Amino acid sequence: MKADPAVQRKLLELAKVDAELSRTAHRRRTLPEIAEIDAGEKTVRERRDALVSVQTAASDLDREIARQEKEIESVRARGDRDRKLLESGSVAAKQMTDIEHELNSLNRRQSALEDDLLELMERREALELDAQRTSAEVAKAENEVAEAIRRRDEQFADFDTTTARRDEDRAKLLPRFPEDLLKLYERIRAQKGIGASLLRSRRCGACQLDIDRREIGEIKAAPEDNVIQCENCGAILVRTLESGL
Repeated sequence: MKADPAVQRKLLELAKVDAELSRTAHRRRTLPEIAEIDAGEKTVRERRDALVSVQTAASDLDREIARQEKEIESVRARGDRDRKLLESGSVAAKQMTDIEHELNSLNRRQSALEDDLLELMERREALELDAQRTSAEVAKAENEVAEAIRRRDEQFADFDTTTARRDEDRAKLLPRFPEDLLKLYERIRAQKGIGASLLRSRRCGACQLDIDRREIGEIKAAPEDNVIQCENCGAILVRTLESGL
């Protein structure tokens, strides 16, 4: 393939634009905030799950406390009824003994129930503190994710601006190249990442490998309008005064 040497040198401008586009795309993909957001969102999910678990346990305990309070009230009401019977003086001696025995049993039952209720309420208080702590952890994790998203979006906006400018530069350059040369460049770029590079001091600017004497001799003998490719990486080698030929 042949192309005007001046046109070939223009490939270096295109390659420079494409290199910046590639760097920008790479930075966008590997932005630290992306991994930070992923990890942060996982933490948020874990903290929320933990909060739901604590809230569920607290709700279960509330029901247990309500049941316990209802049972205590029932025992207390029965004891009040028995005491009123005793105070009324309308019961026989044998029945009075039975009522007194029942009252003693009810007092023991009420005392045991109240002890159990106290324990339940202490557990409920501990769960409330746990819920407050976990809720604070959820809020902290959410804030950290929001901050990382803000930083990511700022970076993305900068990347979008850079990409738009380089795309504009690229669009201005493309019409300067013949179709066959551009197709070759694009194919190499798609396969290797770099479509063209400067041959400087007998080294390929794309793969950074020194070119052997045989190949250098062939390049030196080739007409200026010949399109030369690196035997190592396939990139179009653009010859200038810096090539050392």
